[in-house]
Amino acid sequence: MNFKQILVASNNPGKLRELGQLFLPLGIELISQSTFSIPEADEPYTTFVENALAKAHHAAAYRNMPILAEDSGICVDALDGAPGVYSARYAGEPKSDERNNAKLLDALSPYQNRNAHYYCLMVLLRHAADPQPIVAEGEWRGEILKNPRGSGGFGYDPLFLVSGQDKTGAELSLDEKNKISHRSKALASLIRKLNDSATS
Repeated sequence: MNFKQILVASNNPGKLRELGQLFLPLGIELISQSTFSIPEADEPYTTFVENALAKAHHAAAYRNMPILAEDSGICVDALDGAPGVYSARYAGEPKSDERNNAKLLDALSPYQNRNAHYYCLMVLLRHAADPQPIVAEGEWRGEILKNPRGSGGFGYDPLFLVSGQDKTGAELSLDEKNKISHRSKALASLIRKLNDSATS
């Protein structure tokens, strides 16, 4: 990546903290859109890719610089992929992790199958008029517990028991989470695609 700075089309402190840690080894400074008083974009779409692109282009209307946007959420098998793109506002406005988690537990109460995965769709605009945005995705599999555990992370992390581990997302350190999460996998894919495009 030949960028010194990237504008992140998000005001979510949890996402910004994780992304900042992931980009640290690359020597790239991430700047929140709030630095330039860019308001949050509408997310009217039913797919992660459409929402991520909408956020990226919204920020690009304010600043012509490299822009990173992502849309992510938790998809639960028994609920046909819900809450999905509605994860952040699952229990309505104002956004509340606690109420979202409570609603998910209530929705899952009739089901034995508690398999789920986090999904992240990441988009990078190299400049505001970039006709070929870099698009990458990542998944992180696990299951939904009946009771929350841990005090770290954000979103549904206290309920998300990571596959192959006896820890929830909220019981992992930031370093541990950033080695295996949906966001880290999407970023690794994005970097590979960006490097491939630069050498092709």
